[in-house]
Amino acid sequence: MSNKAYIGLGANLTSPARQLWQALHHLAALPETRLLASSSFYRSAPMGPQDQPDYVNAVALIDTALAPLALLDALQAIENQQGRIRTRHWGERTLDLDLLLYGQITLDLPRLKVPHYGLKDRNFVIQPLFELSPELVLPDGKALVDLACTTNDLVKVAPPLCDCRTLR
Repeated sequence: MSNKAYIGLGANLTSPARQLWQALHHLAALPETRLLASSSFYRSAPMGPQDQPDYVNAVALIDTALAPLALLDALQAIENQQGRIRTRHWGERTLDLDLLLYGQITLDLPRLKVPHYGLKDRNFVIQPLFELSPELVLPDGKALVDLACTTNDLVKVAPPLCDCRTLR
């Protein structure tokens, strides 16, 4: 059985937009997974320490038969493959991949919380997610459209990926 999952992508080191494109290629190559769509890329200020470069963020929609923890492991392997080093909380990084939503399930495990704990509070997640699926309703019944942020501190830096089949 497959599930639709939304993956948050973020980077602010080593050519961030290139890091996101490379991550999309890796997502498209995951076993038992199809990359269905990606949002535009958006530049945003860091939410953590301010002594780091701006981030480039996006959201990808996949269809996967991987179980949530197997998907998390695959996402962390992609991060590591692209040079992710965890130096400080909310610090700079070559790549951050977050499992935002996995179908309509809710998980609260030591390694994984779904929906992602910060999803509702982060415009750099809400806006690209809304771009992909404006009709989306979260597992708690809250419509994504009701979470739309009143401030628009994001700058679109790349259009959405038109044809995900080209990434396979």
